[in-house]
Amino acid sequence: MKSYIVIGLGRFGFELAVRLYACGEEVLAIDTDEAIVNRIADRVTRAVTADAQDYDVLARLGADHVDRAVVAIGSDLGASALITMNLKTLKVPYILCKAQNDTHKEILERLGANRVIIPERETADKLALGLTSTGIMEYIELSDEYGILEINAPLKWAGRSIRELNLRSRFGANVLATREGEKLIIPPDIERPVRRDDVFVVLGPYSTMKKMEDA
Repeated sequence: MKSYIVIGLGRFGFELAVRLYACGEEVLAIDTDEAIVNRIADRVTRAVTADAQDYDVLARLGADHVDRAVVAIGSDLGASALITMNLKTLKVPYILCKAQNDTHKEILERLGANRVIIPERETADKLALGLTSTGIMEYIELSDEYGILEINAPLKWAGRSIRELNLRSRFGANVLATREGEKLIIPPDIERPVRRDDVFVVLGPYSTMKKMEDA
């Protein structure tokens, strides 16, 4: 179990805090709006009405002992920047920030955020991937660049082995497993010819997933 502090309980911060807690994590949720804090109180470990821009407030709440922090105040760059600096001073090992645009993203990264996301853009990117890539069944993000996906074997792959497809050198992708009906094969047989109904579990860069379908 990891400990999280989620600062800013708008739609993104609220849902993230609730989901982290539902996954068994320890979650401290903070917002300046008492009504929102009361609404989330029984859905996280602890909820507090406070201004996280105040360094002393964060220190008193034990922010220096959490594993990860989420700054979900995307619309107010000044507040996000100050909170991020406070968290860095408190030596929080991992800080994720929400940003509104690329300029905000760059500033927060320069201030030391480990990762900065623009949620609307990431959601749109994933939706576009799912809509335009008919073979992709599931995509699990691991980082800004890499993810794991399940993909129906494209027709062009039929009759060729995983070794022949050479996905690693061509796309930077690794086949972790194959699914044959209900059976998951780990590691995959790289010499067996691919069948049309095979499903591949692939680790690779987000940028090449669409291109793999045309391999």
